[in-house]
Amino acid sequence: MNPYLAGFLLGLVLLAAFFITGRGLGASGAAKSVVIETIGNIAPDYAEQNSFYASFFATGDGRPMKNWLVYLTMGVLGGAFFSGFMSGRAGFAIDKGPRISNAKRLIFAGLGGMLFGVGAQFGRGCTSGAALSGMAVLSTAGFLTMMAIFGTGFVIAYFFRKLWING
Repeated sequence: MNPYLAGFLLGLVLLAAFFITGRGLGASGAAKSVVIETIGNIAPDYAEQNSFYASFFATGDGRPMKNWLVYLTMGVLGGAFFSGFMSGRAGFAIDKGPRISNAKRLIFAGLGGMLFGVGAQFGRGCTSGAALSGMAVLSTAGFLTMMAIFGTGFVIAYFFRKLWING
C-alpha cells in the first residue's frame, strides 16, 4: 500500500479509537491480557492471592481476554494474513542478510522481541501506545519516546550492519 495512504488510514483508526473508546491504540495491552488470562486459568489460586492478577479478575465480567485491545490485535493479525493471501505474498520466509544464518537471525529476532516486550512493560506501553497515541495528543513524552525508539534503533543498527550488507 502507498505509505502515505497507509499513514493517513492509521491516523483515522487512531482518531476513531480516541472517539469511540476515549483512549489511543496499543498492542502491548493485548499481550498482557493474554498472559494474565493464562495465569488465571493455569493457577487460579495464585492469581486470586496476587494483588496484581486479582485486580484484573475483581469485576464481575472483567475477564482480561474481553479487553478491546485483544480484539483489535486479533483483527490486525487476521487482516495481515488476509492481505497476504489476497496479494499472493503469504508464506514463510526469513528475511536476512548474507552474513547471518537462519538460526542466528531467528535467535536475534526472538531476543529483540522479548527485549521490546519487557521494555514496553517498563515504559507502560508499546510504540503504538506510548509514541503514536502520545504524539496524537501532543504529549511531550510521546515525542520523546518516539525519538528514543528510533534513535536507539539507529545506534544499535550500526553494530549489526555487517550482518546485512555485502562486502
